[in-house]
Amino acid sequence: MSTLAEVVGRTLADSGIRHAFGVVGGGNILATAALTASGVHYTAARHEGGALAMADAYFRATGDVALCTTTHGPGVTNTITALADAAKNRSGLVLLCGDAPVSGPRPHDIDQSALMAAVGVRIVRLTDPRTAREHTAAAVRTARDGHCPVALFLPGDLIDRPAPDGGSPTTAGAYTPSAPEGRDLEPVLAALAGARRPLLLAGLGAWHAGAGKVLRELGDRLGALFATTVMASGLFRESPWSLGVCGGFAAPPAAALMGEADVVLVFGASLDTFTLHGGRILDPAATVVRIDLAEEDRSGRADLTVRGDAHAVAVRLLDAVGERELPASSWRGNRAPAVAGARAGWAALAAEDASGGGRIDPRTLTRTLAGMLPAERTVVLDGGHFIAWPAMYWPVPDPAAFVFTGAAFQSIGLGLAGAVGAAVGRPDRLTVAAAGDGGALMGLPELDTLVRSGRPALVVVYDDAAYGFEEHMYLPRGADPATTSFADTDFATVARGLGAAAVTVRRTGDLDAVLAWREAGCPGTLVLDCKVVPGVVAPFLADLLARA
Repeated sequence: MSTLAEVVGRTLADSGIRHAFGVVGGGNILATAALTASGVHYTAARHEGGALAMADAYFRATGDVALCTTTHGPGVTNTITALADAAKNRSGLVLLCGDAPVSGPRPHDIDQSALMAAVGVRIVRLTDPRTAREHTAAAVRTARDGHCPVALFLPGDLIDRPAPDGGSPTTAGAYTPSAPEGRDLEPVLAALAGARRPLLLAGLGAWHAGAGKVLRELGDRLGALFATTVMASGLFRESPWSLGVCGGFAAPPAAALMGEADVVLVFGASLDTFTLHGGRILDPAATVVRIDLAEEDRSGRADLTVRGDAHAVAVRLLDAVGERELPASSWRGNRAPAVAGARAGWAALAAEDASGGGRIDPRTLTRTLAGMLPAERTVVLDGGHFIAWPAMYWPVPDPAAFVFTGAAFQSIGLGLAGAVGAAVGRPDRLTVAAAGDGGALMGLPELDTLVRSGRPALVVVYDDAAYGFEEHMYLPRGADPATTSFADTDFATVARGLGAAAVTVRRTGDLDAVLAWREAGCPGTLVLDCKVVPGVVAPFLADLLARA
């Protein structure tokens, strides 16, 4: 008979876990050994928070559940920021960690269940070795079907206990997406019947539901224009009627067209203040229909709410629109030249080059890099003021290619770890990670992990030697500049010390290093320490400041 640790490790592998990221300690090292012995690929992180962010990014880039594993106590508390972000992002992953003994807590133990509850994470605690296999398999199913993190606790006094291997893990029935009754769609159909300028806006929930194809069919049937939240970037990229991202990152011509919409169908998006750009994107008179699994409309902007899976509801709507022979809008034909201009995005708009004094304009930097990057790329963002530039100038093939760490929880410091998860999960795409100097320094240990992974990755540090968002937002309101600015950091030297290739970028000519790296086959990690002009304010923030 095997031990509980061995059974858990084998069951996770049998349940489809292929990649694990972690930091080992007494609470998880034996279960991790069982994982690797069962063929699960393991990446050793430098920090538990980084390991969790890697598993989260792996899910975002692949749609597959990954595992983060840590010991008990501090190993668990170190994951909390990344875990909260994963929970709010609805990322499917399993956190396998040690826990207090079932016989009672030790002096160093904490109430990990309360900690998980605080960040909205489901818990499976293995208290009986006889049911360990069944409950472990159930934890993976919950993470996969529910698109949520699940914490799997291993009590310290049960790890070496005998546990039955049993047969294959019990499999649940096929997941059935929820869809509303036909009568629930009547108000939506009535709104569409009178729509002259319909806009179809999709969020990450639509991507998770696999609704892209049917939403394009529905939009084409209605004569609608398309837009996405930033997290669902690229979902409608192939459509000539896509306006791109809705919100503060939208180019002005696209934002103007979105503001013309009189009926907005929103699939799988929370309609937060970033998507609505503080309420300034959509016409206040527009009818907004929100379709989402979450019943509550926290934005307060939706006029109609339909609770259901984005794909299932879209199929019902498409059928009903056809049955009732609702006419297609003429908006596309009337505004075709404007749509074509809007699709050109920020790249088509002139921008003054403020480079000088040994620093490069972040717009010039990002636009120049855009022409050097392959179309098949995964863009990984940390948080910070700089996020606007990649979002504006680096389009992605689909939402899986846009991994925006920290956005859901408003944190920074997870981007370098996220690059590891994306690079491991999608080796067919070049990983391009962008971080500010603040976030890069917070997450610096995982640059070592990225280098050790051996996967090709380009890391772009937007280095303004400050917390740029806070400087632009709060210095005019009396904040102390000594709390937001720092001495310059030589990221290039640090990166070389960790085994990466690196170059300091002060002018566009310095970016020739990227071309040389690509011509050499993208060997390993290349870090660009980009000394950016600190006074260039991103349009989304400039707009917020102007209206504050």
